Amino acid sequence: MNIPIFNTFIHPTATEIVSEVLQSTFLSEGEIVKKFEAELSTQLGITNCVTLNSGTSALHLALVLAGVDQDDEVIIPAQTFVATGLAILQQKAKVVFADINYETGNISVASVKDKITPHTKAIMPVHWGGYPCDMDELNAVAKENNLCVIEDAAHALGAIYKGKFVGQLSEFACFSFQAIKHLTTGDGGCISVEDTLKHKEALTRRWFGIDRDNAVPSELGERKYDISLLGFKYHLNNYGAALGLANLNGYHQRLENRRKIADYYYKELSTVDGISLFEKQTDRQSAYWLFGMHVENRRGFVRSLKEAGITASVIHQRIDRNSIFGGVQESLINQTKFDETQIHIPIHDGIDMEKAEYIVNNIKRGWS
Repeated sequence: MNIPIFNTFIHPTATEIVSEVLQSTFLSEGEIVKKFEAELSTQLGITNCVTLNSGTSALHLALVLAGVDQDDEVIIPAQTFVATGLAILQQKAKVVFADINYETGNISVASVKDKITPHTKAIMPVHWGGYPCDMDELNAVAKENNLCVIEDAAHALGAIYKGKFVGQLSEFACFSFQAIKHLTTGDGGCISVEDTLKHKEALTRRWFGIDRDNAVPSELGERKYDISLLGFKYHLNNYGAALGLANLNGYHQRLENRRKIADYYYKELSTVDGISLFEKQTDRQSAYWLFGMHVENRRGFVRSLKEAGITASVIHQRIDRNSIFGGVQESLINQTKFDETQIHIPIHDGIDMEKAEYIVNNIKRGWS
């Protein structure tokens, strides 16, 4: 048996739906994009959804909308992918690393408080593996210090925090539709925008700063517009949106299957020597893009599963090790500890109960 750490899910209806768009030759942003945005809002609670060509574009656009500028500071965890930090550098702002909670990989509220300075403009929590951060506490810290919250929700499509979807919790939340995420558009992303005026601004800035819906062509054929805001070519296209619409079919059922598999892992692995499972609180539901744990003798664990055809993997070791961010921050005690023991096992749309049992049984055999 061969079980990879990730898979790419394509719904059976995708071929027909995408083919219709291709045959129409209307490939760029259009009505299919608007339909996809509406479905994301309806099915997954993404407030004022604005689709984009990548999750990284979503992060950058959110920073622009939040007014993050040169020499401002944005607090993030080091436990993330480099895109989180690079989007901040695009704005010539400074990345400030807070520590994480060892039990979850999510940003530590206490550490965030310690990192705030007069230059801090925003907090960018990452819902690690799809498990929601402590959003009530983070939003309270932000409100007290007049800061913006921009959630990096690349892992968290469909995650729920205290009865609300991620995408309904703060000013901005940024999602990814990259190939191995829960839902793919080939590559793409979206942003939730709490404020209606900012939502309008997002729609304009994603297409060069032109208000596309109201830039009517003149008699000579050129659109009439006057750009007043710096814009970008960040929009999603119709064929990506069509793939996304197809892959939304049965999304909640697939998400529930991930949660079922996760519950099985928790039940079966919680008493295995050498393993410490990540924390799971009852007031939130992970989207389970990842299933993580801490293990003793991690290399032996990985080798043992590899021999059985199972991929176990470290995912995104601390990004502050990259010189572009200034190098490793020695003060991040939990991050250092996390890096030494974190590992993830497969949990995706290709995992059924038979494969989950195979994974568990091989773990229970032990490793050396």
